[in-house]
Formats: sequence, structure tokens, C-alpha cells
Amino acid sequence: MKKLIIYVCLFIAFLLTFAFKTQAQTKKKKDISPQGKGAIIGGAGGAVAGGIIGHNVKGALIGGAIGAGGGYIIGNEKRRAEEKKRRAWRRAHPRHHHHYTTTADGTRH
Repeated sequence: MKKLIIYVCLFIAFLLTFAFKTQAQTKKKKDISPQGKGAIIGGAGGAVAGGIIGHNVKGALIGGAIGAGGGYIIGNEKRRAEEKKRRAWRRAHPRHHHHYTTTADGTRH
């Protein structure tokens, strides 16, 4: 029974990995935040590792919880780093983000 649980957890983690990879390539708009992706992937990986190390369901639950928390933190840091790069690029290239207003006679300012 323990081997069955481990194999099921590995299979689910494997499916989740490919589901996110194919989804990222086909969709232009992201539906899940980096924090959410990190929590899901970390939780699945932690559950698998906890099940293997602890040899029971309790170990899988603890590993999943710790992995989800760690994955969320990593995803949050990734999002913050991307935002920091975006802000720095905008500061370095101010002409690219100028909002023009059109007057009544059709000229742009």
C-alpha cells in the first residue's frame, strides 16, 4: 500500500509538471501567479519526498505543507525580481512609455 501511495504521488507530480509546461507555451495570459505555481509544484514535490522519506501518509502531508510554503516563497521572490527588472527598464527608457494626448485639432502632445 505504501508503494502505491508513493507511485500515485510521483505520477501526480509528473502530470502537474507537464500540465504547467504545456499551458505556459500555449497561453499568452497567465492564469496562475508565480506564487501559486510555486506552491503547487513545491507541495507536490514535498508530498512525494515526504512520502518516500517518512514511509507513511503523515510524512507526505508534512512534506507537502512544507514544500507548498517554500514554493510560495520562491515564487513570490521570482515575481518581485521580475517587477524590479521591469521598473528599472522603464526608468532607463522613459521615452518608450510616454502617454500621448490628442487635442481637438488632432495634434499629439
